[in-house]
Amino acid sequence: MGDPKAMLMDGNQMNRALSRIAHEVIERNKGIEHVALVGIRRRGVPLAHRLAEKLKEFEGRDVPVGTLDITLYRDDLTELASVPLVQKSAVTFKLPGTCVILVDDVLYTGRTVRAALDALLDIGRPSVIQLAVLIDRGHRELPIRADYVGKNVPTSKKEMVEVHLSDIDGEDFVALYDLP
Repeated sequence: MGDPKAMLMDGNQMNRALSRIAHEVIERNKGIEHVALVGIRRRGVPLAHRLAEKLKEFEGRDVPVGTLDITLYRDDLTELASVPLVQKSAVTFKLPGTCVILVDDVLYTGRTVRAALDALLDIGRPSVIQLAVLIDRGHRELPIRADYVGKNVPTSKKEMVEVHLSDIDGEDFVALYDLP
C-alpha cells in the first residue's frame, strides 16, 4: 500500500479511545449487567475482546463476547470471490433481554453493519442492539450511525482507512492512505 498519508491513531490513542468507549457503554446502559459484545470479523473481534477487558477493569465483572461472520449476508458477495471464505459465528449467550453491542473497526458506507444486523437477528433477538466503532469515516450509503465512536475522521472516497491491531498485524495503529 505504500506509506500512509497520515497516522490517525497510535497504540496509546487507540487504548484511550477504547477506555472512553467503555465508560460511555457503562454510563449509557447504567452498568454492564445485561451487556454483551459481538465483534464483526475480522478486526472487530479483537476490538470486542479489548473492550470487554476495559469493561471488566472498570466494573469488575466479565462481559460475554461473541464473534459474527457476515460473509454470506453481504450485498456485494458476488463481487468478493467465486467461493467466499466463510468462518464460524460464535454467539454462545442468550440474546433475549441482552443489550448487544456490535463492534467493528471502521464505519464507512454502513453496509457491513447492515449485514451484521441481519446475521445477528438470524441467531436471535436481543432487546437492544448498539454499535461501537473505532473509526467513523463518513460516506454512509444506509441510515446507520454508531452509538460509540473512538474517532471521527472526515475522509475522501479516494482515501482508505486501515486499522492495524497487534493481535493480527503485530502493531497497533490507524493510518490513512490514498487509493491508487
